[in-house]
Amino acid sequence: MLAHLAADEPAGNPGVVCRSFLAQARRERCRCRALAPEDLRTIPFSCAADGGEPLDPSQADASQVDERGRQYRLEKVATGMSIPELRWWSSDADTATAEPVSMREAIASLESYGPIIALSARALDLYGREGNVSVTVLRAELRRMQESPIVLNRALRAAVLDAVKRRDSSMSEIAMRCGRIKHDAAGNESGETSWLARRIGLLAEGGRKTKTPWIHSEVLATIARDGLGVSPREVEVE
Repeated sequence: MLAHLAADEPAGNPGVVCRSFLAQARRERCRCRALAPEDLRTIPFSCAADGGEPLDPSQADASQVDERGRQYRLEKVATGMSIPELRWWSSDADTATAEPVSMREAIASLESYGPIIALSARALDLYGREGNVSVTVLRAELRRMQESPIVLNRALRAAVLDAVKRRDSSMSEIAMRCGRIKHDAAGNESGETSWLARRIGLLAEGGRKTKTPWIHSEVLATIARDGLGVSPREVEVE
């Protein structure tokens, strides 16, 4: 079994899943699992699928706090429709500001999938059945996050810094192993450390002020396998 798709998934999603699996299989050893009897009874993305307990409203509204002290919580927001909409909401007690944010923005600020994904999935399971709160945007955001090839770079950054700290490698050596090589005026070779630093979120991209917490999964795999000599799974954020 590659994936358990919901009945309302877009028609092209099975193809997306299969192409993703084949691409991963070409990079590393992996295999799909046999279909189990419970797969025919499980509802995709429901709390039962991950062994969670039914969510009550107090759990759905639990807040998460990032390193800057901003809180992220699910809120029922009035949007002009006949019913409120369930969205992620960011608030800052110091500046007394609050605003709706995308699921991707909340995950980026926390640099962690777990709390946001779990609370979103369980909230969809709760409010999706009630019908008195719109979850259309939240459901679409969750699906995009689950399908996106852009992933968090926090664990990869930690692995690179750890390798440098232990003196197993330098940033230049890691970049060179990834094929990112530059030459000085005398023709001497060295690694593009700025490229590596940008990919792992140590430097901001050119023209931008903030560092990115994201990296394409294929680039992550290249840095992990070629640059660090580890499996990409070892440096993926859960």
